[in-house]
Amino acid sequence: MSIDNRIQVVLIDDDPHLRQALSQTLDLAGLKILPLAEAKGLAAQLERDWPGVVVSDIRMPGMDGLELLTELHAQDPELPVLLITGHGDVPLAVQAMRAGAYDFLEKPFASDALLDSVRRALALRRLVLDNRSLRLALSDRNELSARLVGHSPSMLRLREQIGALAATRADVLILGETGAGKEVVARALHDLSNRRNGPFVAINAGALAESVVESELFGHEPGAFTGAQKRRIGKFEFANGGTLFLDEIESMSLDVQVKLLRLLQERVVERLGGNQLIPLDIRIIAATKEDLRQAADQGRFRADLYYRLNVAPLRIPPLRERGEDALMLFQHFADEASTRHGLPPHELQPGQRALLLRHTWPGNVRELQNAAERFALGLELALDNSTPDGSAGNRVEVVSGGLSEQVENFEKTLIAAELARPHSSVRSVAEALGVPRKTLHDKLRKHGLSFSDSGASAHPDDLD
Repeated sequence: MSIDNRIQVVLIDDDPHLRQALSQTLDLAGLKILPLAEAKGLAAQLERDWPGVVVSDIRMPGMDGLELLTELHAQDPELPVLLITGHGDVPLAVQAMRAGAYDFLEKPFASDALLDSVRRALALRRLVLDNRSLRLALSDRNELSARLVGHSPSMLRLREQIGALAATRADVLILGETGAGKEVVARALHDLSNRRNGPFVAINAGALAESVVESELFGHEPGAFTGAQKRRIGKFEFANGGTLFLDEIESMSLDVQVKLLRLLQERVVERLGGNQLIPLDIRIIAATKEDLRQAADQGRFRADLYYRLNVAPLRIPPLRERGEDALMLFQHFADEASTRHGLPPHELQPGQRALLLRHTWPGNVRELQNAAERFALGLELALDNSTPDGSAGNRVEVVSGGLSEQVENFEKTLIAAELARPHSSVRSVAEALGVPRKTLHDKLRKHGLSFSDSGASAHPDDLD
């Protein structure tokens, strides 16, 4: 029989009086406790993703705390185990820390010390399980969801639309902001179609000089213009039998739009300076970051071309509308970068997760990918203007040092994340973190944080 996931702390001590006292302390703090007199058999009752922590005495008859630690970590090395030691057992406790214990408390200890350690361990456990869940979601994907990562309703709908359109012959218009992943969608449409063995040709119309755009797209014959000394095959003709992806189509001149409309309607191309109509078996995928209907109303885009392209539109949602997809994407890109650079992967801390979720991502997936690359390299994760109202968010540093350094950084990021939420006083911040106000005041000073980061004003009495 497994232990209920609602249990937050398993407390093990063979001394009934101490077990009762510690249980009362934890219970009064609002924690759900399972007190036990012995450690034997506990590991078999804990599922690998049980969301709680274990507090155990070291010296007990039968299985002692060190044996329990070894057994628990054999099935989940990331489960926090806090050990209680008697006077003179400190060398034994140091041995336990080296074996992977989260913390140890030497008797006699204050109730606040136990509560503080348990709460930090529970926060760490939530973080570990959140990151584990992210990686599981990333690994359990089919080909399309591996390319277009995310579980938000808008991304599920986009993948369904791509799956439905990929096998058809229909031309597609992709709508999306800069950096949203328009070429990724275009490649997915190509690779999932019966044209997958043909060429995929991508061209950015906005990057072509006006003087060469027609030659690049349609090709030319020798002597078609000054400098045209030999025949050139254009991009459309080169993509014959496959797919041509034409990004930033809104930047094309009206003259070029006329030729593109003819190509779409008749599936033929005529090189500049030539008379031969060359038949094409080609799929056109166009993409734009603008409202083409509005551009047509303003005379900047041909209305007939717009209607011809708009038969099968696909809208890519901006990252700011995709909720926790940002966390999945970030972890995906960070893991890829860690593997590429031969580095161990970093785990996202709570403050960092909050920072990523608050950020509005004006550069969309491209911006997030760059941030994930920096994170994987151990560089500072600092996103400006990360709150919905445009105010600057907290800067969170990535720390890759030893245990004590990581714990310090964890504490700092947790407090910074809470300060980023709306609070009317230091009292409310302290209550949310479960610490006395004086303790919070000391930790703010220690980490260089300020209540002013919350955007509210503190009464002096709040710090007493």
